Amino acid sequence: VQLQASGGGLVQAGGSLRLSCAASGRTLSSHVMGWFRQAPGKEREFVAAIFWSGGSTSYANSVKGRFTISRDSAVNTVYLQMNSLKPEDTAVYYCVAAKIRSVIFVVPTVADGYDYWGQGTQVTVSS
Repeated sequence: VQLQASGGGLVQAGGSLRLSCAASGRTLSSHVMGWFRQAPGKEREFVAAIFWSGGSTSYANSVKGRFTISRDSAVNTVYLQMNSLKPEDTAVYYCVAAKIRSVIFVVPTVADGYDYWGQGTQVTVSS
């Protein structure tokens, strides 16, 4: 799976941005797609994930209620709508994908749980 993220930028606190991740390669229906972020001096942090087939979602507590992950099967793209942005949301955001390996599959919330990573896109939120 190849992942191409876009949509980052500079926004004021309280504003919104939408990140996009175009996916190509293997059949996405057998994958979980998601987003991680990494702020300077910090470890990579799980943000959100979505089952490509079925659309079930999972969010980090820090973004729940403000961010929405979705996917468009027609264009093989995952989106992250980010509203009410805060300065602490400033980070490089990475699109990720994990192969579903079992019937009962728990969404990974650690970086090692994902098989594919796209290049990052910078999001900067000014106060």
